[in-house]
Amino acid sequence: MTTSSGSHRTEPSTTADEREMLEGWLDYHRATLAWKCEGLDDEQLRSAPLAPSELSLLGLVRHLAEVERYWFREIMAGEELPELYCTSEDPDGDFHFTSTATWARAEQVWQTEIELARQAVKGQALDLRSDSASHHRGEVFSLRWVYHHMIEEYARHNGHADLLREQIDGATGE
Repeated sequence: MTTSSGSHRTEPSTTADEREMLEGWLDYHRATLAWKCEGLDDEQLRSAPLAPSELSLLGLVRHLAEVERYWFREIMAGEELPELYCTSEDPDGDFHFTSTATWARAEQVWQTEIELARQAVKGQALDLRSDSASHHRGEVFSLRWVYHHMIEEYARHNGHADLLREQIDGATGE
């Protein structure tokens, strides 16, 4: 089975300025992950079909909600925020959930974090640097670096999503 063409995804202009291109590619990869989850029920989205890996599509969406929150809001905007799913006792809590975890809730949190991320850096220069060193790596980051990192993060996890989706229902696609 082949999935739909993902026609709701729009590749960025090949002649856009840097900011528009970075935002465009990030949105493209966000849409790709949503597309990989389309048409599946909660049980399928929670499944981890590539044992011994704990990766699941629901876990990837929850993870990327955490990543959006961390890089754009905590690092670039300097907000002090609690983790969404991860704790010191379970640093991989985004991938550990019960049978009550739903796509509707995970998608809502993810989409909210995407919108809050957009708002946090709206109008900011790509050369903007984080106010203080990250507790993650002990470094200061530019917004440009964060955009590149987020594109890489989504692209890597979309590769995982491709494999998960094919194992779940045989669907493949670009």
